[in-house]
Amino acid sequence: MSRRFIAGLYATALALATPAAAIEPGLLTGPMAKLQVAEAPWTPSVDTFAREDSTRGRLEDYAGEIVVLNFWATWCAPCKAEMPSLQALQDRLGDEGLEVVTVAFGRHNPMQMKRFWQDAGITSLPLHLDAGTELARALGVAGLPHTLILDREGQVIAELKGEADWAAPETLALMRGLTAR
Repeated sequence: MSRRFIAGLYATALALATPAAAIEPGLLTGPMAKLQVAEAPWTPSVDTFAREDSTRGRLEDYAGEIVVLNFWATWCAPCKAEMPSLQALQDRLGDEGLEVVTVAFGRHNPMQMKRFWQDAGITSLPLHLDAGTELARALGVAGLPHTLILDREGQVIAELKGEADWAAPETLALMRGLTAR
């Protein structure tokens, strides 16, 4: 066999082994029809945010997990509408290698953030903040809600702009496919 043929086989095997390849087109139905799969996984240039206790968190803190990274704001009605389904996703798949990470976009009063959480009935999701929007800008977030999916190595493999039902059967099937790898 030629070196070029072997290199091609290796590249194909590597591409098929990536989590982006794990997102089968047949699973992009229902709420996930809007999911945009990255042509190639990519690593954000910025990965920090503020935790509720004001310490710095990093996306790399979630290495080894499939991360559903959701940007939201207290003034965003679609964000409030989708938040319970993000909590349901975390509750259902959190023990299977998936972590929902919620990050408030822009400056927010911590009391308003907590009230938003209470009003939406959120009890099991983290309350993080990207006050200067550095993380959001590095990830190309322009509107809200905006959700990115990161593989176990912290690379972005897909994104969804706008509201989605993260607890729908189609969504759960797609996420279970990612966590099973």
